[in-house]
Amino acid sequence: MKSAIFTSESDKDLKLLLELAKKLGIKTKVLSKEEYEDLGLKLAMDKGKIGEFVDTEKFLKSLK
Repeated sequence: MKSAIFTSESDKDLKLLLELAKKLGIKTKVLSKEEYEDLGLKLAMDKGKIGEFVDTEKFLKSLK
């Protein structure tokens, strides 16, 4: 399965894309602002995962 996310300042343009997807038989879901932010947070967390634990003391010192 492949996925795509479209963001637009124009409700009209987004509506056109959704209508086209429907005609092509592509399932769509409009995300709420909260769902969109949650997705962004999840992607950032995945990008930040390195598979090892970080030493808390070293991390806190690096912030100073």
